[in-house]
Amino acid sequence: MLKIRKVQLQKKLKIECGDRIALTPTMGWNSWNCFGHEVSADKVKRAADALIKSGLINHGWNYINIDDSWQYNRDGKDPSFHGKMRDENGYILTNSKFPDMKGLADYMHNNGLKMGIYSSPGPWTCGGCAGSYGYEKQDAESYAKWGVDYLKYDWCSYGGVIDGLPDNDPNKVPSLAFQGGGDPDKGVKPFQLMGSLLKQQPRDIVYNLCQYGMGDVWKWGDEVNAQSWRTTNDITDTWSSVKNIALAQDKAAPFAKPGNRNDPDMLVVGVVGWGNPHQSRLKPDEQYLHMSLWSIFSAPLLIGCDLEKLDDFTLNLLTNDEVIAVNQDALGKQGVCLQTIGELRIYVKELEDGSKAVAFANFGREKVTMSYKDFKKLEISGVQTVRDLWRQKDIAEINTDKKGLSLDIPAHGVAYYKFISLK
Repeated sequence: MLKIRKVQLQKKLKIECGDRIALTPTMGWNSWNCFGHEVSADKVKRAADALIKSGLINHGWNYINIDDSWQYNRDGKDPSFHGKMRDENGYILTNSKFPDMKGLADYMHNNGLKMGIYSSPGPWTCGGCAGSYGYEKQDAESYAKWGVDYLKYDWCSYGGVIDGLPDNDPNKVPSLAFQGGGDPDKGVKPFQLMGSLLKQQPRDIVYNLCQYGMGDVWKWGDEVNAQSWRTTNDITDTWSSVKNIALAQDKAAPFAKPGNRNDPDMLVVGVVGWGNPHQSRLKPDEQYLHMSLWSIFSAPLLIGCDLEKLDDFTLNLLTNDEVIAVNQDALGKQGVCLQTIGELRIYVKELEDGSKAVAFANFGREKVTMSYKDFKKLEISGVQTVRDLWRQKDIAEINTDKKGLSLDIPAHGVAYYKFISLK
């Protein structure tokens, strides 16, 4: 007979002091997957208002991050712009869609939120807007003056710098020299420079390296004062994208710890579209798998959808406190795959309280139905309460040394459990 276990409604707060920031993964929203180049201060404010009104703020979502297209664009996509990228002292100027960046940051802070921004170590961002190359000090100072709390620093045209192309070449594309075995120091240098400058500012600014995992960034990201780093190319709202990204995460897992996070890119649930809005093409089961694995990977959680168009299903995905708690666990370990059975991959994450989160992820096209008994491979033993994190209820109490656990997992779906020892 299954015993009813009382869920702990209180938790001790642990305060840690020191230079290391972002001890748990960043949670918030980013404008790119929703608005693309159509982002504006008004849309960002409305996203912040929607995040608060929906209640997401009460579940830990608190960053509102502006991605590309807040600055001068070389293609003249902002016709009312006054025509200058920077002032006479080299400080960057915003375009007309963002007339008051300091005021925008104040708006976020006054509403209990934090604000992020975006740039590139190259002369141009991926979208053809002004980057930071040659003006890193001025940009770091501007971010601090405005009240920025997060910087996404995107590789983009820095490949042209490595390749020796002219700074004003509008046809620069990301170089593959670094990825293909070129001088790794050239790829590290621009991120080290900005990391050092951010650390000199009189405020904490979370630093995210967006360079797609080149040069095994997880091995040196901490050394350039970054708190998170992309491990993959950009995500899209397709099953193949989510699957390929998920299957590539284990190699970086040993480098995850409090203050250091591997970033498999943003969540693609809800209404996305990069300026062409549509409902995510991921099926519901695929979205559950996506959210479960990003949780067990201890990944930064950045919503990419239109927050003003949240449906009940998406809101449910984003407000499950038990799934979020696994992601935010203070131990800071990243879950890894400990066993593969056909297309079923079993990910395990150790938690601070001694329990373990386990995601039975079915990457195959057929439903998986089985009695799972091989708990030793998951380093789980003895009598355990098995709690379903999505349903937020205990589903079994088993002696894992003697009895199996029934699994019934749909194609491209997941069973996400917490195993709590009763020793």
